[in-house]
Amino acid sequence: MPQSTRFDPALVDAAQTANVWPFEEARKLVERLKRTGKKEALFETGYGPSGLPHIGTFGEVSRTSMVRHAFRVLTGDTIPTRLIAFSDDMDGLRKVPDNLPNKELLAASLGKPLTQVPDPFGKFESFAHHNNARLREFLDAFGFDYEFLSATECYKAGRFDKTLLTVLERYDAVMEIMLPSLRAERQQSYSPFLPVHPKTGLVMQVPIEERKAEAGTIVWRDPDTGERFETPVTGGHAKLQWKPDWAMRWVALGVDYEMAGKDLIDSVKLSGQIAKALGGLPPEGFNYELFLDEKGQKISKSKGNGLTIDEWLSYGTPDSLSLFMYNKPREAKRLFFDVIPRQVDDYLTFLERYQTQDAKARLMNPVWHLHAGEPPAPELLAASGGNQPGTTISFSMLLNLVAVANSEEPSVLWGFIRRYAPGVSPETHPRLDLLVRGAGRYFQDFVKPQKTYRLPDEVEAAALQKLADVLASFETGERPMTAEAIQEEIYNVGRSVPRYQDLKAKGATPERPGVSIEWFNAIYQVLLGEPRGPRFGSFVALYGVKETRALIRKALAGQLVSEHEAFLKERDTGRAA
Repeated sequence: MPQSTRFDPALVDAAQTANVWPFEEARKLVERLKRTGKKEALFETGYGPSGLPHIGTFGEVSRTSMVRHAFRVLTGDTIPTRLIAFSDDMDGLRKVPDNLPNKELLAASLGKPLTQVPDPFGKFESFAHHNNARLREFLDAFGFDYEFLSATECYKAGRFDKTLLTVLERYDAVMEIMLPSLRAERQQSYSPFLPVHPKTGLVMQVPIEERKAEAGTIVWRDPDTGERFETPVTGGHAKLQWKPDWAMRWVALGVDYEMAGKDLIDSVKLSGQIAKALGGLPPEGFNYELFLDEKGQKISKSKGNGLTIDEWLSYGTPDSLSLFMYNKPREAKRLFFDVIPRQVDDYLTFLERYQTQDAKARLMNPVWHLHAGEPPAPELLAASGGNQPGTTISFSMLLNLVAVANSEEPSVLWGFIRRYAPGVSPETHPRLDLLVRGAGRYFQDFVKPQKTYRLPDEVEAAALQKLADVLASFETGERPMTAEAIQEEIYNVGRSVPRYQDLKAKGATPERPGVSIEWFNAIYQVLLGEPRGPRFGSFVALYGVKETRALIRKALAGQLVSEHEAFLKERDTGRAA
């Protein structure tokens, strides 16, 4: 394989056996081009602009881009690649989406091509133009390398004419494939061609009375008036039903790779058969599982359920969203607000781990695929007064910091961070600044209402008081305030309490027992109102010893419980009003 100026030969060699799904998909495409002899690999993603772009659309472009980059590595970047983001904007508007304004305006245009439906937001030439613009906005915001194609423009410009005439010539073969998949009553009226009514502008689903292959036209009748029309299948005067349309597009554009949702498995098979009937070769690809909302239902553009791109980015980072798309694409996953913190923290972990991995391990790390082989350096913080290497502040840590600081204001949270690691700022750590802002919003909207503080029992109260007393040695400056030293004292307090001693722990002895999880559960439940929490030594180092001791005093006095009860009462009163 020729060497590339971009990819190191050792990287190309390691990629040949990398056992992750983007490389598995890319290897199928390598074999395809060996068979076909093509000198370019064309990737495609499809989008139906009958509703606002949703997160599933992003997922398809994101995953396809990962396969595209894996293909470039496998081939040493010796074969050009392109990615087309295709909008099916010539489809007729079938129903009015639930999540849009001016529904009456849309309802008056049912049946018309989406590029002829008025924009309910009043900003663009049509509903399709509005949604296409939104699609391109978020693809551009994520830095995707793609070419946008509009079905309307392709049909009207004659880009599909040659293949459309082939469909007309092989009409019977296409019908033989499609008819067995249809209900008996639909079989009687089905035609792969949908003429655009020359008078009303509607996309017509009508039987074809006559086909004139030499003239390139179809003859049909208006079911309401009985008027007979002869319509060219070229030049945008007619379009295809979506399964034949998909096949036609594959053949006309020469698509080599396109993935699709699991709900389209049968459609992919039918379109593949039609592509072969037209003399083409269906693309490679795989069927990914669908995203589910909080109720376990499939997310839908028209329903507006599940998360939007903007909603995710209100709390999490763009990289965490990309990681969600990368992980287990063949498994159904809930796409709701509660998945965001885990994705954010997993991304930070993978990014930090990447720095010490060898080339082969890096190819298995998700961040390599999310960033096309060039992940950024992690934003590490070196604690003041310690000699420990820098660490990453997790999203879960920030959520707890918001809770105990009793403020979601970024400036307040940055005050704690700067004290922990002087010299850092939103300018030096922009990714951390996104986390700080997202954590504040996420805490107020989702975490705070779900917190459950409790009072400590006698044993817990005594242990927490002892912890507060031990922490005083750090507050006075007698000892360096490092997360590791604080964590060790937290363990020592647990070891001193019979309830929390664990003699079955690895390396435990009667003189130095292990510490049961019950001790840390008590800390989290009493001080943070959570069943689980961060590594508490690191949390204390960030929040501050003085502040942590004050937090313990409030917990022992019952203030944390009473304050949260007051918050819940005020919230419920506001709801009732």
